[in-house]
Amino acid sequence: MDVYRNRYINKSIPTMKVTANENKILQCNILKGDIFITPSSEVLNDIGNSAVVLEDLEGVVYSYHIMRIRLTVPNITTSMFIGYIFESNFIQNQINKNAKGMTRFGLTKTQWEKIKVPVPPLPVQEEIVRILDNFTELEAELEAELEAELTARKKQYEYYREQLLSSSENTEFMSLSELVIIKRGVRVIKNQLIENGSYPVYQNSLKPLGFYDKGNYKGNTTYIITAGAAGEIGYSNIDFWAADDCFCLICSNNLESKYLYYVLKSQQEFLFSKVRRASIPRLSRSVIEKIQIPIHPLVEQKRIVSILDKFDTLVNDISIGLPAELKARRQQYEYYRNQLLTFKEISN
Repeated sequence: MDVYRNRYINKSIPTMKVTANENKILQCNILKGDIFITPSSEVLNDIGNSAVVLEDLEGVVYSYHIMRIRLTVPNITTSMFIGYIFESNFIQNQINKNAKGMTRFGLTKTQWEKIKVPVPPLPVQEEIVRILDNFTELEAELEAELEAELTARKKQYEYYREQLLSSSENTEFMSLSELVIIKRGVRVIKNQLIENGSYPVYQNSLKPLGFYDKGNYKGNTTYIITAGAAGEIGYSNIDFWAADDCFCLICSNNLESKYLYYVLKSQQEFLFSKVRRASIPRLSRSVIEKIQIPIHPLVEQKRIVSILDKFDTLVNDISIGLPAELKARRQQYEYYRNQLLTFKEISN
């Protein structure tokens, strides 16, 4: 996460204390100009995130979750340039082409060594780094302002959601296992996915793993991720394919699936607290079955859904309002970054 969250790494970053023998400290030391990348991830697009070290870090080691790249001829400008290059479409396309895996994707060391990196003259690298550093700093300031306003709106939305879903003394509660049929999805592997498939595939994230030529669940279905992003609540208004790390909740006629979605979202922190933290976080079926759901008449459920849908659109819909502005700024940055980082290869 230190690499995922930071463009540059300095002495202020390390926070975890570990023990290591002298050989390991030497083997996994961190020097100015080192480039760290995320070599694998449960989400394909999170492979190849990079961060550059700005100073020697004495007595600091890196973990096996990340990979170190060290230039044979150290040059901090080239390191910073390569850090940016890893965000470019040129590199990301190579990563996506070679990544393999089922629940976790990655490249072998040999595949990483074969990744082609454009290396323009040093003055060009310096200018690109200067422009992107300035652009990134400005972008961060603007995004921080928008994020602060968006966060305030989300808190307001959550408050009204809690008010609408709050129970009275006469409210009946039932466990989820009494209300719905809980069905596990069916595994698909990467090479079964279809680029132009009509059905999104959900595995261990709310982001689609890819697309498929058929679905196994109808639209208007709420589901829970049980591994990876365990505890996340999803809802699809279109037919989709649920893989085996999803539990889909099949509602009876007296329970609105979207109402159930909002109730479960209000219990998100509770679900996260029940996730077993291991190499792959997991949420057990027994925890899901015991979740208590307040039961309101169907007409009241629909009224609550109608109100919360409007709030949710204002806060989360990327096509309007603040989310749309945030998305537009990020797309603008990505456009100019890719323009700067696109090079024509010189033939020998």
